[in-house]
Amino acid sequence: MTYGLLCVIILALCIKIYLLKKSTREISSGFCDRLKNDTNTLIYISSHDKDIRDLADSINKQLKILRREHHRYTQGDRELKTAITNISHDLRTPLTAICGYLDVMKRIEKPDRIERYLDIITDRTELMKQLTEELFRYSVILSNDNRADTEEVLINQVLEDSIMGYYAALSEKGITPRIKITEQKILRILHKASLSRVFSNLISNAIKYSDGDLEITLSDSGEIIFTNTASKLTPVQVEHLFDRFYTVETARNSTGLGLSISRTLIEQMDGSISAKQSGNKLVITVKI
Repeated sequence: MTYGLLCVIILALCIKIYLLKKSTREISSGFCDRLKNDTNTLIYISSHDKDIRDLADSINKQLKILRREHHRYTQGDRELKTAITNISHDLRTPLTAICGYLDVMKRIEKPDRIERYLDIITDRTELMKQLTEELFRYSVILSNDNRADTEEVLINQVLEDSIMGYYAALSEKGITPRIKITEQKILRILHKASLSRVFSNLISNAIKYSDGDLEITLSDSGEIIFTNTASKLTPVQVEHLFDRFYTVETARNSTGLGLSISRTLIEQMDGSISAKQSGNKLVITVKI
Protein backbone atom coordinates (compact mmCIF):
# COMPACT_ATOMS: atom_id res chain seq x y z
CA MET A 1 0.00 0.00 0.00
CA THR A 2 2.79 2.41 0.99
CA TYR A 3 4.76 1.53 -2.17
CA GLY A 4 1.73 2.20 -4.39
CA LEU A 5 1.09 5.56 -2.71
CA LEU A 6 4.75 6.52 -3.17
CA CYS A 7 4.52 5.69 -6.88
CA VAL A 8 1.41 7.84 -7.23
CA ILE A 9 3.16 10.77 -5.48
CA ILE A 10 6.25 10.42 -7.69
CA LEU A 11 4.07 10.26 -10.82
CA ALA A 12 2.14 13.35 -9.70
CA LEU A 13 5.38 15.22 -9.05
CA CYS A 14 6.75 14.22 -12.47
CA ILE A 15 3.57 15.49 -14.13
CA LYS A 16 3.80 18.69 -12.09
CA ILE A 17 7.43 19.23 -13.07
CA TYR A 18 6.61 18.54 -16.73
CA LEU A 19 3.77 21.07 -16.69
CA LEU A 20 5.97 23.67 -14.96
CA LYS A 21 8.73 23.18 -17.53
CA LYS A 22 6.16 23.43 -20.33
CA SER A 23 4.86 26.70 -18.84
CA THR A 24 8.36 28.18 -18.54
CA ARG A 25 9.01 27.30 -22.19
CA GLU A 26 5.75 28.99 -23.15
CA ILE A 27 6.70 32.10 -21.17
CA SER A 28 10.20 32.17 -22.66
CA SER A 29 8.94 31.69 -26.22
CA GLY A 30 6.14 34.23 -25.77
CA PHE A 31 8.46 36.81 -24.22
CA CYS A 32 10.97 36.56 -27.09
CA ASP A 33 8.17 36.79 -29.64
CA ARG A 34 6.67 39.92 -28.02
CA LEU A 35 10.08 41.62 -27.96
CA LYS A 36 10.68 40.92 -31.65
CA ASN A 37 7.21 41.88 -32.89
CA ASP A 38 5.29 45.08 -32.24
CA THR A 39 2.09 43.45 -31.02
CA ASN A 40 -0.40 43.99 -28.23
CA THR A 41 -0.92 40.26 -27.79
CA LEU A 42 -0.10 39.12 -24.27
CA ILE A 43 1.82 36.01 -23.24
CA TYR A 44 -0.48 33.01 -23.00
CA ILE A 45 0.25 29.92 -20.88
CA SER A 46 -1.69 26.68 -20.58
CA SER A 47 -0.78 26.11 -16.94
CA HIS A 48 -3.34 26.63 -14.18
CA ASP A 49 -0.68 26.91 -11.50
CA LYS A 50 -1.27 30.12 -9.53
CA ASP A 51 2.39 31.10 -9.17
CA ILE A 52 3.12 30.52 -12.84
CA ARG A 53 0.05 32.51 -13.89
CA ASP A 54 1.08 35.33 -11.51
CA LEU A 55 4.53 35.33 -13.13
CA ALA A 56 2.98 35.54 -16.61
CA ASP A 57 0.66 38.38 -15.49
CA SER A 58 3.62 40.29 -14.03
CA ILE A 59 5.61 39.91 -17.28
CA ASN A 60 2.58 41.01 -19.32
CA LYS A 61 2.26 44.17 -17.20
CA GLN A 62 5.94 45.01 -17.74
CA LEU A 63 5.56 44.32 -21.47
CA LYS A 64 2.69 46.81 -21.65
CA ILE A 65 4.85 49.46 -19.96
CA LEU A 66 7.81 48.65 -22.22
CA ARG A 67 5.63 48.79 -25.35
CA ARG A 68 4.13 52.14 -24.29
CA GLU A 69 7.59 53.61 -23.67
CA HIS A 70 8.85 52.20 -26.98
CA HIS A 71 5.98 53.82 -28.89
CA ARG A 72 6.63 57.12 -27.12
CA TYR A 73 10.32 56.93 -28.00
CA THR A 74 9.58 55.96 -31.62
CA GLN A 75 7.10 58.80 -32.03
CA GLY A 76 9.50 61.32 -30.47
CA ASP A 77 12.38 60.07 -32.60
CA ARG A 78 10.24 60.34 -35.74
CA GLU A 79 9.19 63.88 -34.85
CA LEU A 80 12.81 64.85 -34.17
CA LYS A 81 13.94 63.48 -37.55
CA THR A 82 11.15 65.37 -39.29
CA ALA A 83 12.04 68.58 -37.44
CA ILE A 84 15.73 68.24 -38.36
CA THR A 85 14.82 67.64 -42.00
CA ASN A 86 12.51 70.65 -42.11
CA ILE A 87 14.91 72.98 -40.27
CA SER A 88 17.91 72.03 -42.39
CA HIS A 89 15.83 72.37 -45.54
CA ASP A 90 14.53 75.81 -44.48
CA LEU A 91 18.06 77.03 -43.70
CA ARG A 92 19.41 76.16 -47.12
CA THR A 93 17.75 79.04 -48.99
CA PRO A 94 18.85 81.93 -46.72
CA LEU A 95 22.36 80.47 -46.42
CA THR A 96 22.66 80.25 -50.19
CA ALA A 97 21.55 83.89 -50.44
CA ILE A 98 24.09 84.96 -47.77
CA CYS A 99 26.88 83.18 -49.64
CA GLY A 100 25.82 84.92 -52.85
CA TYR A 101 25.87 88.40 -51.28
CA LEU A 102 29.24 87.69 -49.66
CA ASP A 103 30.68 86.78 -53.07
CA VAL A 104 29.39 90.08 -54.46
CA MET A 105 30.85 92.07 -51.55
CA LYS A 106 34.26 90.40 -51.94
CA ARG A 107 34.46 91.65 -55.52
CA ILE A 108 34.02 95.27 -54.39
CA GLU A 109 37.14 97.25 -53.54
CA LYS A 110 37.36 97.83 -49.78
CA PRO A 111 39.88 98.30 -46.94
CA ASP A 112 42.00 95.30 -45.85
CA ARG A 113 40.35 95.28 -42.42
CA ILE A 114 36.89 94.81 -43.99
CA GLU A 115 38.37 92.15 -46.28
CA ARG A 116 39.53 90.16 -43.24
CA TYR A 117 36.11 90.42 -41.62
CA LEU A 118 34.45 89.22 -44.80
CA ASP A 119 36.82 86.25 -44.98
CA ILE A 120 35.88 85.28 -41.41
CA ILE A 121 32.17 85.64 -42.15
CA THR A 122 32.57 83.58 -45.34
CA ASP A 123 34.38 80.77 -43.49
CA ARG A 124 31.70 80.63 -40.78
CA THR A 125 28.90 80.72 -43.34
CA GLU A 126 30.45 77.89 -45.35
CA LEU A 127 30.78 75.82 -42.19
CA MET A 128 27.15 76.48 -41.31
CA LYS A 129 26.12 75.58 -44.85
CA GLN A 130 28.11 72.36 -44.61
CA LEU A 131 26.50 71.51 -41.26
CA THR A 132 23.03 72.18 -42.70
CA GLU A 133 23.71 69.87 -45.65
CA GLU A 134 25.03 67.16 -43.34
CA LEU A 135 22.01 67.51 -41.08
CA PHE A 136 19.70 67.11 -44.05
CA ARG A 137 21.55 64.06 -45.34
CA TYR A 138 21.70 62.55 -41.85
CA SER A 139 17.96 62.93 -41.29
CA VAL A 140 17.25 61.39 -44.71
CA ILE A 141 19.55 58.44 -43.94
CA LEU A 142 17.84 57.85 -40.59
CA SER A 143 14.41 57.98 -42.20
CA ASN A 144 15.22 55.56 -45.03
CA ASP A 145 15.92 51.85 -44.89
CA ASN A 146 18.36 51.15 -47.72
CA ARG A 147 17.96 47.38 -47.35
CA ALA A 148 15.04 47.55 -49.78
CA ASP A 149 17.30 48.81 -52.59
CA THR A 150 20.19 46.34 -52.52
CA GLU A 151 22.29 44.56 -55.11
CA GLU A 152 25.31 42.30 -55.30
CA VAL A 153 28.29 44.58 -54.79
CA LEU A 154 32.00 43.92 -55.31
CA ILE A 155 33.55 45.47 -52.19
CA ASN A 156 37.02 45.54 -53.78
CA GLN A 157 35.86 47.81 -56.61
CA VAL A 158 33.88 50.20 -54.41
CA LEU A 159 36.87 50.62 -52.08
CA GLU A 160 39.29 51.22 -54.96
CA ASP A 161 36.94 53.80 -56.53
CA SER A 162 36.58 55.63 -53.19
CA ILE A 163 40.36 55.80 -52.74
CA MET A 164 40.84 57.12 -56.28
CA GLY A 165 38.18 59.77 -55.63
CA TYR A 166 40.30 61.16 -52.78
CA TYR A 167 43.63 60.97 -54.60
CA ALA A 168 43.90 64.77 -54.98
CA ALA A 169 42.95 65.46 -51.35
CA LEU A 170 45.42 62.85 -50.08
CA SER A 171 48.21 64.26 -52.27
CA GLU A 172 47.47 67.78 -51.04
CA LYS A 173 48.00 66.56 -47.46
CA GLY A 174 51.18 64.73 -48.46
CA ILE A 175 49.64 61.34 -47.72
CA THR A 176 50.61 58.35 -49.84
CA PRO A 177 48.29 55.57 -48.70
CA ARG A 178 49.47 51.99 -48.37
CA ILE A 179 46.74 49.84 -49.87
CA LYS A 180 46.35 46.10 -49.34
CA ILE A 181 43.30 44.78 -51.15
CA THR A 182 42.82 41.03 -51.49
CA GLU A 183 42.65 39.59 -54.99
CA GLN A 184 39.74 37.44 -53.85
CA LYS A 185 36.38 38.87 -54.89
CA ILE A 186 34.47 40.06 -51.82
CA LEU A 187 30.79 40.11 -52.75
CA ARG A 188 27.97 41.33 -50.51
CA ILE A 189 24.29 42.10 -51.00
CA LEU A 190 23.90 45.73 -49.93
CA HIS A 191 23.21 49.33 -50.97
CA LYS A 192 26.20 50.33 -53.11
CA ALA A 193 25.85 54.12 -52.74
CA SER A 194 25.69 53.79 -48.95
CA LEU A 195 28.87 51.71 -48.85
CA SER A 196 30.62 54.25 -51.06
CA ARG A 197 29.49 57.00 -48.68
CA VAL A 198 30.94 55.09 -45.72
CA PHE A 199 34.33 54.65 -47.40
CA SER A 200 34.39 58.33 -48.42
CA ASN A 201 33.63 59.43 -44.86
CA LEU A 202 36.35 57.19 -43.43
CA ILE A 203 38.99 58.41 -45.90
CA SER A 204 37.94 62.01 -45.24
CA ASN A 205 38.24 61.31 -41.52
CA ALA A 206 41.76 59.93 -42.01
CA ILE A 207 42.77 63.09 -43.91
CA LYS A 208 41.55 65.23 -40.97
CA TYR A 209 43.22 63.28 -38.18
CA SER A 210 46.26 61.67 -39.83
CA ASP A 211 49.80 62.77 -39.04
CA GLY A 212 50.73 62.01 -42.65
CA ASP A 213 50.08 58.34 -43.24
CA LEU A 214 47.19 56.01 -44.08
CA GLU A 215 46.91 52.27 -44.51
CA ILE A 216 43.79 50.65 -45.97
CA THR A 217 43.36 46.87 -45.86
CA LEU A 218 40.66 44.59 -47.28
CA SER A 219 41.16 41.02 -46.09
CA ASP A 220 39.92 37.72 -47.56
CA SER A 221 37.19 37.66 -44.91
CA GLY A 222 35.82 41.01 -46.12
CA GLU A 223 37.07 42.98 -43.11
CA ILE A 224 38.12 46.55 -44.01
CA ILE A 225 40.64 48.33 -41.77
CA PHE A 226 41.66 52.00 -41.94
CA THR A 227 44.83 52.77 -39.95
CA ASN A 228 46.63 56.08 -39.56
CA THR A 229 48.87 57.80 -37.06
CA ALA A 230 46.84 60.22 -34.93
CA SER A 231 49.11 61.26 -32.08
CA LYS A 232 46.87 64.17 -31.06
CA LEU A 233 43.86 61.96 -30.41
CA THR A 234 43.26 60.72 -26.86
CA PRO A 235 41.57 57.41 -25.93
CA VAL A 236 38.54 59.36 -24.71
CA GLN A 237 38.22 61.16 -28.04
CA VAL A 238 38.48 57.86 -29.92
CA GLU A 239 35.60 56.45 -27.86
CA HIS A 240 33.37 59.35 -28.94
CA LEU A 241 34.30 59.50 -32.63
CA PHE A 242 30.98 57.97 -33.71
CA ASP A 243 28.86 60.27 -31.53
CA ARG A 244 26.69 62.82 -33.32
CA PHE A 245 28.21 66.32 -33.53
CA TYR A 246 31.38 65.23 -31.70
CA THR A 247 34.48 67.01 -32.98
CA VAL A 248 38.02 67.46 -31.73
CA GLU A 249 40.47 70.34 -31.97
CA THR A 250 42.34 68.70 -34.87
CA ALA A 251 39.20 68.87 -37.03
CA ARG A 252 37.65 72.27 -36.41
CA ASN A 253 35.95 72.36 -39.78
CA SER A 254 34.19 69.07 -39.12
CA THR A 255 30.45 68.90 -38.52
CA GLY A 256 30.80 65.84 -36.30
CA LEU A 257 28.30 63.87 -38.41
CA GLY A 258 30.49 61.99 -40.90
CA LEU A 259 31.40 59.02 -38.71
CA SER A 260 27.96 58.96 -37.11
CA ILE A 261 26.44 58.69 -40.60
CA SER A 262 28.90 55.89 -41.40
CA ARG A 263 27.87 53.94 -38.32
CA THR A 264 24.17 54.33 -39.17
CA LEU A 265 24.71 53.15 -42.75
CA ILE A 266 26.83 50.17 -41.69
CA GLU A 267 24.23 49.12 -39.12
CA GLN A 268 21.55 49.33 -41.84
CA MET A 269 23.69 46.83 -43.77
CA ASP A 270 23.69 44.55 -40.69
CA GLY A 271 27.41 45.21 -40.28
CA SER A 272 29.56 46.76 -37.57
CA ILE A 273 32.11 49.56 -37.32
CA SER A 274 34.47 50.26 -34.44
CA ALA A 275 37.42 52.47 -33.57
CA LYS A 276 40.33 51.83 -31.24
CA GLN A 277 43.71 53.31 -30.44
CA SER A 278 46.78 51.14 -30.81
CA GLY A 279 49.78 53.09 -29.59
CA ASN A 280 49.54 56.36 -31.51
CA LYS A 281 47.55 54.71 -34.31
CA LEU A 282 43.85 55.17 -34.94
CA VAL A 283 42.35 51.90 -36.20
CA ILE A 284 38.82 51.83 -37.65
CA THR A 285 37.45 48.40 -38.53
CA VAL A 286 34.42 47.74 -40.74
CA LYS A 287 32.76 44.31 -40.88
CA ILE A 288 29.89 43.59 -43.26
